[in-house]
Amino acid sequence: MSWRSERIWVELIAGSRKTSNFCWAFILFLGSFGFLLVGISSYLGRNLLSLFPSQQILFFPQGIVMSFYGIAGLFISSYLWCTIWWNVGSGYDRFDKKAGIVCIFRWGFPGKNRRVFLRFLMKDIQSIRIEVKEGISTRRILYMEIIGQGAIPLTRIDENLTSREIEQKAAELAYFLRVPIEVL
Repeated sequence: MSWRSERIWVELIAGSRKTSNFCWAFILFLGSFGFLLVGISSYLGRNLLSLFPSQQILFFPQGIVMSFYGIAGLFISSYLWCTIWWNVGSGYDRFDKKAGIVCIFRWGFPGKNRRVFLRFLMKDIQSIRIEVKEGISTRRILYMEIIGQGAIPLTRIDENLTSREIEQKAAELAYFLRVPIEVL
């Protein structure tokens, strides 16, 4: 989602609050909770899950292993739920021709560096770069090259844009900023 005028371009960046993240966190929570219940059931010798007869599972070694996987899965699920709650990775890119400033803002994990805010002068922008890696895990990423600072990514790594979409986005941004496009 973006907002544009002749002098200002604001691009909103989606964070961790995506449908796929909600699905993965929920599925991982249910699966790991099931593993943990089966492991505890094998220890107690009672059936805590009616769908799965735990009397067939010995506590040593299967019950211990299932409990371990259940606890590990709950930790990973908690991590995913925290990133969703904090909306890690969300923010905006603002290009202001009038002030001659580019601002990039992202939310991070809680702590000292929760707010990531970068500010550059528009005159320091060297180019807009498209990086394309085809193959099993295709990646198409848009970067902004800053003189003396390197490349700043403008798109998410998991934002699976088609070649046409990323080229369109790069062309529009390069035209707005009056800089060339590089393709790698």
